[in-house]
Amino acid sequence: MTGLELAWVPPPYAEPGRFSEHEVTVGAGPLAVSGTVSVPHRRAPGPGVVLLAGGGPFDRDASTGPNKPLKDLAWGLASSGTTVLRFDKASYAHHGVAAASDLTMTQEYVPYAVDAVDLLRGHRSVDPERVFVLGHSMGGKVAPAVAAASPAVAGLVIMAGDTQPMHHAAVRVARYLATVLPDQVPPALIETFQRQAALVDSAKLTPSTPAADLPFGLPAPYWLELRDFDPVAIAAGLGKPMLILQGGRDYQVTVADDLVRWRAGLAGRPEVDIRVYEADDHLFFPGAGPSTPAEYATVQHVDPAVVADIAHWLSHGHR
Repeated sequence: MTGLELAWVPPPYAEPGRFSEHEVTVGAGPLAVSGTVSVPHRRAPGPGVVLLAGGGPFDRDASTGPNKPLKDLAWGLASSGTTVLRFDKASYAHHGVAAASDLTMTQEYVPYAVDAVDLLRGHRSVDPERVFVLGHSMGGKVAPAVAAASPAVAGLVIMAGDTQPMHHAAVRVARYLATVLPDQVPPALIETFQRQAALVDSAKLTPSTPAADLPFGLPAPYWLELRDFDPVAIAAGLGKPMLILQGGRDYQVTVADDLVRWRAGLAGRPEVDIRVYEADDHLFFPGAGPSTPAEYATVQHVDPAVVADIAHWLSHGHR
């Protein structure tokens, strides 16, 4: 296939004539990053939302193969009247951040997200009392910590937010992929993840443990923080409206291993709305049958029903 065939095209629910975009800088100093604000063509200030990509060095669109799920969301939500800010992760924009031996999830996300919230609160198209944070995958896991650090956040949208400890999830995912792609996942890979997960769980994990001995090559401080990080407990202490979304076909973050914890920890909360989209995978692409990484390499868009539900909730449903 040529690059032209793999070029991103707007999803059907995006109406580029209904909004404009401009660049912004998120953060300050040498580690600042670039972002894009999608601004609806309307007169009265309305809701705003900051988008947070998942784990890894993602750009502002969460580009995955030919797909750009955060751009789908930004354009779809802006077409429906929400001002959207998305930005490159520091681990994408700055090699030194991704390679830092003291990197943590909080350092990677929270300062930038808080700055992005402040930027939107001061934007002419945004009601400063209606700025939300939408996080996907690890972005969803860390979103409650962003709201805790920035009390001005009006509420959260958590898409496939993982709650199972990530080192345990790595073992589970490897085992799953070995069943659906047995030729591509050797038993040695599962054994490696098991050994690394055991090290993360053990008292032997210290700040000086080599990253090469740990899952995904992430440094020891990253795992020391993640090991004790409980997004559900943080969310439960916020008392803010939340829309928690999960794909039924997602094998990376699952109903049984992750959503179950959101449901248990936030049970009986009228301000929390939890929805499962049975046909959707981790990127909220609709499909059928067991999900595999190959799905991410084919041209797709975020489920229109998901975008419509988020747009409605941001405008009306959280009240």
